[in-house]
Amino acid sequence: MYVAVKGGERAIANAHALLAEQGRGHPELPAIDPAQVEGQLGVLVSRVMTEGSLYDPALAARAVLQAQGDVLEAVTLMRSYRTTLPRFGYTCAVDTAGLAPQRRISATFKDLPGGQQLGATFDYTHRLFSTPSSGADVPDRHDGSPDADDPAMPRVADLLGVGALIEPDARPGQDAAEPGDLTREPSVFPMSRAERLQALARSDEGFLLGLAYSSQRGFGTTHPFAGEVRVGEVEVEFDAPELGFAVPLGRIEVTECQMVNQFTGSAETPAQFTRGYGLAFGRSERKAMSMSIVDRALRGAEFDERVASPVQDEEFVISHGDNVAATGFVEHLKLPHYVDFQAELMLVRKLNAEFEEAHA
Repeated sequence: MYVAVKGGERAIANAHALLAEQGRGHPELPAIDPAQVEGQLGVLVSRVMTEGSLYDPALAARAVLQAQGDVLEAVTLMRSYRTTLPRFGYTCAVDTAGLAPQRRISATFKDLPGGQQLGATFDYTHRLFSTPSSGADVPDRHDGSPDADDPAMPRVADLLGVGALIEPDARPGQDAAEPGDLTREPSVFPMSRAERLQALARSDEGFLLGLAYSSQRGFGTTHPFAGEVRVGEVEVEFDAPELGFAVPLGRIEVTECQMVNQFTGSAETPAQFTRGYGLAFGRSERKAMSMSIVDRALRGAEFDERVASPVQDEEFVISHGDNVAATGFVEHLKLPHYVDFQAELMLVRKLNAEFEEAHA
């Protein structure tokens, strides 16, 4: 560390005190309660949970407050805490096909079985600052949960699948082996699609957004249609081998996105649409959409497509998408590098001397 700093441990303690003072803000203002963050900053909480790989809205709200709004610091807190938790086993795959959406839209069909459901969205706001409100004037509304007698809402991909217009949900032999757990095992390339999806779910939202944008602008081959975006709650079940059946644990809110991409076909495969998939905790539409675009771009080799752009390079995307690893590597530059810099300084001085001597 910075051994030349005066005060040693006392200086570090003072730094912590200053951080807490800055985070508290003006002492005459009431402190923010974590419940307020959880209830009023739900999109931020969803991102911290998704990239922190831990579904716990209350804990994510605490992390946001402790990190003073620094998303990456909050994600790091969540992942650090996650490593201390005991592992009892694995849950069953959630059944998103039966997800009762609070929000469900599709850009591919105007009239969908079950209809479009706008739900809570920024899509139609005017991007103007609203008048501060205490919440007392919020009108009564439906809670966004579908009624019991609502019509069925089949997936758009399933509708296309009826006429074999889209690739099957799972190809024969694809990912037949049990996928690895990237939270416990190192990444090994090439990865299965299931492992890639794990990594993409934990990846930084901004990084995936930039890659998805690059693919649409020509640095890749993916310019899809939003087949369907759903936001709603799904039940999580725990697989208990000693019981012989799955035990319901509760319900979590998720955002699911399926992108529909054109594929002209090949000598062995007829022309059909292909899929990109994204799933994230809470209200995370931008993350799920970006993830689904990048997922499809990384499947280029499956369709014998030319791989020439960064978004299509599995090792590049997966190795650089983790924001905790990226933060650590960038921020470690704040640590002392005295010896390294002195070596570089000596080298530059030597090269300058040789240059002046040669041009004397």
